[in-house]
Amino acid sequence: MLDKDAFKAHIQEGYKTKGDALIMGAAMLGEETVTEAFVRIPLKTLNRHGLIAGATGTGKTKTLQVMAENLSKQGIPVLLMDLKGDLSGLAAPSPGHPKIDERHEKIGLPFEPSRFPLEIYSLSEQDGVRLRATVSEFGPVLLSRILDLTPTQEGIVAVLFKYCDDENLPLLDLEDFKKVLQYATGEGKEEFKGQYGRISSSSTGAILRKIIELEQQGAELFFGEKSFEIDDLMRIDDQGQGYINIVRLTDIQDRPKLFSTFMLSLLAEIYGTLPEQGDADRPELIFFIDEAHLIFKEASKALLGQIESIVKLIRSKGVGLYFVTQNPTDVPDEVLAQLGLKVQHALRAFTAKDRKAIKMTADNYPISDYYNTDEVLTSLGIGEALITALDEKGRPTPLAATMLRAPMSRMDILTPKELKAVIAESGLTKKYNERIDRESAYELLNEKIARAQELAKEEEKKSQKTRTTSRRKSTRMNPVVKVLTSATFIREVFGVLKKVMR
Repeated sequence: MLDKDAFKAHIQEGYKTKGDALIMGAAMLGEETVTEAFVRIPLKTLNRHGLIAGATGTGKTKTLQVMAENLSKQGIPVLLMDLKGDLSGLAAPSPGHPKIDERHEKIGLPFEPSRFPLEIYSLSEQDGVRLRATVSEFGPVLLSRILDLTPTQEGIVAVLFKYCDDENLPLLDLEDFKKVLQYATGEGKEEFKGQYGRISSSSTGAILRKIIELEQQGAELFFGEKSFEIDDLMRIDDQGQGYINIVRLTDIQDRPKLFSTFMLSLLAEIYGTLPEQGDADRPELIFFIDEAHLIFKEASKALLGQIESIVKLIRSKGVGLYFVTQNPTDVPDEVLAQLGLKVQHALRAFTAKDRKAIKMTADNYPISDYYNTDEVLTSLGIGEALITALDEKGRPTPLAATMLRAPMSRMDILTPKELKAVIAESGLTKKYNERIDRESAYELLNEKIARAQELAKEEEKKSQKTRTTSRRKSTRMNPVVKVLTSATFIREVFGVLKKVMR
């Protein structure tokens, strides 16, 4: 029989922190929760990214909710991708329940119902603060990755961006970019050929079809102004709590390309905006991506490479990325290898494939003297998870089957009336929800084409006038020639000649 006191000391030593930490819950030995054997995650390692995984109904979303709440209490802003629409309850305090009290008694933590400062965002026609970005901000490389272009097509996109920079043509929305594409092989063909080389109409046609495909997934709502400012994600309220920013994505689950577009744009903007943080004691922002498999679904090799690069680089800006999905195998190995915190809820073994996946998952966790990882993965209850993290020195912590604490906020969604009130209270709605349609590449190129056509008409008129004048000059005879060729003169002359000849 395992020694409970030795196990408690093992967990407390392995999860000991000098600085601030998140308390996830208490470790379990067999089916017993060891009170005050707290599983603590140091704040300074939270920018090393993480994974929350497990079968449907095992408590992944509630784990995400618990982490978001405790980060907010520590003054760290949070960004949540809400694809199921079940996270809005963070804005209301938990009504409490005897089972929650019982759980927290086992853990050794008091339970304090609380609400948190919330901001609701939207990519579509749903209510919320509108999120947008311009095509120029996206840049040629990221746009090419999203569209899954060939190297030749990527080169054309780079040339088009260069042309717009040289000619001061703002690329704000997809209409702007489509207009430049059409201009490059239409009215502006000779201009492009002279400055940048010939551009194939077949290549621009292929790029145009890719853009139309993106538009069909609703991207025209995302591209445009006013662009979202990253600083608005980093706000702290008057009580010193970090804002929890929820992006409502319930209506784009069947549009993975739009989801990937938005995600990469946002991550690239965050990376480009925030300064290097170095080895700080706490992160600047924590980013939870629910249903993370949608990012990687049908992603090209180039797009996966872009995601991997961002995951590696963005932690130096103090940003932690947390992927929430059913199975760790949903996340590519190159990304999975970058994740320092793993919270693994129960997995179900219904088929041979499931059992193989469980074996692979178990192999990703540290070996433990206290657990048979394969067995624990299939026996965890709701609100329980295997956890391993990084300590303050960057070393893996001991594996801990954990009884997770309950959310302090409501574990249900807001009513439509409550949601409307939260959105109405937002100071960002007025700032971002008015769509701006200023003069950009579409209008400027149309004006340029109109001027060129008007100039061409004037030149044609001048040319026509010149040709008419020339014809008139050619038909106006010399007076002498006119007399010599007149019918009367000929008659008289030839008449005289005839008389002479007689």
